[in-house]
Amino acid sequence: MSDLAKRFPSNPLIAPRDLAPSRPGLSVIGVLNPASFRFQEKTFLLLRVAEGVPTGAGGVSAPLLDATAPGGMRIIEVRHGDPQLVASTDPRGFVWSGDSYLTTISHFRLASSADGVHFQVEAEPALEGQGKLESYGIEDCRVAEIDGRFYLAYTAVSPYGFGVSLASTVDWRRLDRHGMILAPPNKDCVLFPEKIGGSYLALHRPVSEGLGGKYIWLASSPDLVHWGDHKCVLRPRRGAWDSAKVGAGAPPIRINEGWLEIYHGVDDNNRYCLGAVLLDLKDTALVVGRSSAPIMEPLAEYERGGFYGNVVFATGAMATGDEITVYYGAADEWTCGATMSIREILANLT
Repeated sequence: MSDLAKRFPSNPLIAPRDLAPSRPGLSVIGVLNPASFRFQEKTFLLLRVAEGVPTGAGGVSAPLLDATAPGGMRIIEVRHGDPQLVASTDPRGFVWSGDSYLTTISHFRLASSADGVHFQVEAEPALEGQGKLESYGIEDCRVAEIDGRFYLAYTAVSPYGFGVSLASTVDWRRLDRHGMILAPPNKDCVLFPEKIGGSYLALHRPVSEGLGGKYIWLASSPDLVHWGDHKCVLRPRRGAWDSAKVGAGAPPIRINEGWLEIYHGVDDNNRYCLGAVLLDLKDTALVVGRSSAPIMEPLAEYERGGFYGNVVFATGAMATGDEITVYYGAADEWTCGATMSIREILANLT
């Protein structure tokens, strides 16, 4: 067994039942994929809160942000048997009348902790979707602190697809939106926490169907808004634990040996695991080493079963000495924590 993670005994740290929904009529379906950072001597998580409208066995529904609707939201409800409905075994979405919909809509909420284990979740959203390009919600934020400012790279979801948007803050009370920085189809964007060679850098995951695939790319920017100089860094490996797709996880961590990136890989059975890749400190497109086996697998009961089972998905990681604390989503339903040894991770790279 290659799993290197020491899971918190109190996992799951945060569950859907711990939160009240943001609007009447919605239910919290998942609290997952948190960004993590230190602020005011506390550990903070920026949680993805996924909400939906329970419809029972009779049909499916999709909540949509709509500024013209009461409460800023309208609900699409479709009964099973509707000839225009194309439902699947994937609980996350469906197709109706030729359009794709998601069964949940997500926003972000802050949670804080003095010990990194017991979290107090704020009652109100810290950030919600806004405008046409975020009408299906916002998902899977990663937070990087650069020169005293926190930058939030997150997935903006709409009928146009999944793109990457950016926001920033210095105090976590006012958030400035900088708009979409990478057009659909793109997601899993993480910023490096410092400039390298005079440029800002990011890992991201464009989606190519047919020719190409779901690979991790590197991009650079002079201002965090305009991105270019794209280079492919990491591809799936046939027959391996990351055979179907790969994507960046938490923002890269600078260590003496290079930039350590915890990434997720998916196999042909849609099983999500975590691995690590070490990038050169100066030439960040150069892979120094990569996990031949997962460093974390969905082994615990709360990782194997849930809204979407067999998933560990890390979007937050912080290092202290040899120890990395990883905050991750389990089974698309819960927020969990674990620690790993950097030394052990490096020993498993090839």
